[in-house]
Amino acid sequence: MTLDLIEKIKASMPDFSKGQKLIANYIIDHYDKAAFMTASKLSKVVGVSESTVVRFASEIGFEGYPKLQKNLQEIIRTKLTAAQRIEITSTKLGDKDVLKSVLQADMDKLRLSIDEVDGEAFAGAVETIMQAKNIYILGTRTCYSLANFLGFYLNLIFPNVKIINTTSASETFEQIFRIDENDVVIGISFPRYSRKTINALKYASDRGSKVIAITDSVLSPISKSADFSLIARSDMSNFVDSLVVPLSIINALIVALVMRKKDEMGEVLDHLENIWDEYQVYEKYDEK
Repeated sequence: MTLDLIEKIKASMPDFSKGQKLIANYIIDHYDKAAFMTASKLSKVVGVSESTVVRFASEIGFEGYPKLQKNLQEIIRTKLTAAQRIEITSTKLGDKDVLKSVLQADMDKLRLSIDEVDGEAFAGAVETIMQAKNIYILGTRTCYSLANFLGFYLNLIFPNVKIINTTSASETFEQIFRIDENDVVIGISFPRYSRKTINALKYASDRGSKVIAITDSVLSPISKSADFSLIARSDMSNFVDSLVVPLSIINALIVALVMRKKDEMGEVLDHLENIWDEYQVYEKYDEK
């Protein structure tokens, strides 16, 4: 979705009622805020009835207000600045208990993700990783923590895992320039999407490599280059990116791969336990 919706609202202005014009003007000037308001909240802010807000959505071609809201959110998916995120977070929380509100929001996103998860895409991603000659993992900024977590465990399962770790776009390509149709690259990106990740996945796809995207939507720019997209809901309006659902998807991916190699993994982990004990990697407490 593009700003065409805003242009459509502007073009329809002469046909709106007085109340609808108030709604239209607010959305045009503050679509970043309106995108995260319920119909009830928007009606109070604008000074019209909730039914007027619902009729406005129908007037411009949507089945209901939630459809209009979703389209507004698509417009701003890559446009919210850090300052706008803080303001929206403040508006949403108000006087609510911050700890409970954030925990509840994460629980809601997990619950929704259970219903929306694409089992075929997940199974395809697992099989692709199992067959890959080399496994590349890329995530930048806040997504680097997810990439590093995934890479840590995949390194225990496979001997051919490479975490792309650089702040330079040119060095990113230098680390993947040999990628081919026998390899897979796992890209992780959420709004605001990293241009470096987008470009790297496109390069990998053009080279014939399999691409797995872990992102928030099939409309995400990294999904365009992906053979399989694992969709994990995130709250683009919060100042702090919620990584709960993406991390849960990654956990499931790791567990599925371990189950596929469980006999081999038993030997690997026994060997690692001996190494950890010999070099005192972990604190151990003797029973008394």
